[in-house]
Parts: sequence; C-alpha cells; structure tokens
Amino acid sequence: MSGGQQSHHHLMPFLAVAAGIASFSVMDGLMKGVSLAVGAYSAMLWRSGAGVVLMTPIWKLRGGTIPPAALLRLHALRGANTAGMAVSFFYGITKLPLAEGIAISFIAPLIALYLAAIMLGERISRKAIAASLLGLTGVVVICAARLGDGGYERAAALGIAAILFSAVLYAWNLILQRRQAQIADPIEIALFQAVFTGLTLVLFAPWFATWLPSPQWLAVALSAALAMLSLMVIAWGYARAETQVLLPLEYTAFIWAALMGWIMFGERVSGATVIGAVLIVIGCWIAARGHTEQTAL
Repeated sequence: MSGGQQSHHHLMPFLAVAAGIASFSVMDGLMKGVSLAVGAYSAMLWRSGAGVVLMTPIWKLRGGTIPPAALLRLHALRGANTAGMAVSFFYGITKLPLAEGIAISFIAPLIALYLAAIMLGERISRKAIAASLLGLTGVVVICAARLGDGGYERAAALGIAAILFSAVLYAWNLILQRRQAQIADPIEIALFQAVFTGLTLVLFAPWFATWLPSPQWLAVALSAALAMLSLMVIAWGYARAETQVLLPLEYTAFIWAALMGWIMFGERVSGATVIGAVLIVIGCWIAARGHTEQTAL
C-alpha cells in the first residue's frame, strides 16, 4: 500500500506539469485570437491586468504578505522577462500557424544549455553541442519550408525572428522558473508574475496600448485564468521534481498546439513542421540525457 502511495506521490509533479502545459496551449490559442484583433502588446497588457485582478483576492485569502526584497527582485526579473517573451511569441504566432510557432520555440532548452554555461559556469559537453546542432537543423527545416512557400515571406520571416527571440528569453525563464519555484509559493508566483509583467508593459502603454473590443474581454479573462492556473500547477511540479526530469513534458505542447490551431483557426500541420519538431525534440532529449549523466557522476 505504501509503495502505491509513493508511486502516486512521485507521479503528481509530472501530472501537474503536463496539465499546466495543456492549459497554456489552450491559452495560446485564445491569445492568438486576441493578438490578431488588437496586437500582441495590448493582448498581453490586458491579460496581465486580468491576472492581477483574479489572483489578488486568492493571495489575500491565503494570508499573503509582501515577499522579502531578494525574492521580490526575482519576481520582478521573471516578470520583465515574461513581458518580452510573451509579446514576441504572441506576435510570432499571428504570422505563423500555432503548431509551427510552438515547434520553433522548442529550441529554448538547447539555448538554456549555453545560458547555463554563461551564467552558471557550466561546461558544455560534446554531446550537448551535437544535440544543439540537431535541434538547429530542425529549426532550419521548419523555417526553410515556411519561407520557401512564397507569398508571405516577409510576414513569415518576422514571425520566425520573433519566436526565436522569445525562445532565448524562454531559455532564461527556465532557469529563473526553477529558482523561483524552490523559494516561493505557487499562488505568490502567479500573482507577482502578473504584477511585474503588467508593470513592465505599462511603461510602453502611451505608444502601443489599444482598448479591447467587447467580444475580446471574455477571451482575455479566460486566458488570464488559464495562465494563472498553469503557472501555479507548473510551479508546484517544478518545486517537487528536477527540471531535467520534467523538461520532456514541454514537448507535449506541440500536440496541443496542433489541435488548438486546427480547432480555432483551421490550421494544418505540414510534414516539414513535424520533421523539424522531431529533430528539435531528439536534440533536446540527447542534451537532457547527457546532463543527467554528468550530474549523476
């Protein structure tokens, strides 16, 4: 009986992160619709505001207090990172099919290897370099197919560039996410990420903000609720299992993105996108295995 309970306990972080990724994918679909209507910046600005409104009462009811200065700085850093990461990603998926955008963003864990080398002084193994080249090949396959279609080269190029920029910020986010999850409550993380993302974005409001049309408010509210839910369950999972163990679950987002793109926007997934996504995932898997072996030694 105790063995069954222990297995159940070890399974919970995986289920939490998997559910969080599925929830994020539905949110991506909703946010693509809003971004097409009012632009990626305004969509993210209003979603951050809705997140603060939703999370503040929950945080207060749970007896929330202002975090110490060091933790507040970490929340602020991740919030600012999220602002740039999210706006560039949502802009990118207005130019590309949802599944394509998600597939290209999968390069982020490989970028995280190099960020870890720069920020944490970790040594990059030959296996990790080979994995990076494989992942890069996957990105090239997807991008070449998209840019070779003709008709929308400039829009596609802008979308690809935006998602690659977002992937760099997301790689940094993966490092910040683990640090944050170890020292802060999931509800606190969800609230303060919305607060600091919104504060970062509002600095640019005089130039870029657009008021939401009435039909978009429901989509923004649902997006905010899904984002907050995802942040909390993923933070809960990452606090209870290592990043390298949970990282493969990130790739289930491709399945959800393909489904959401088809249901919401009638998007089809090309063979090149599938091949590219597989190459990127294999590259990330090899890199993760190599990191696990080094850690064990």
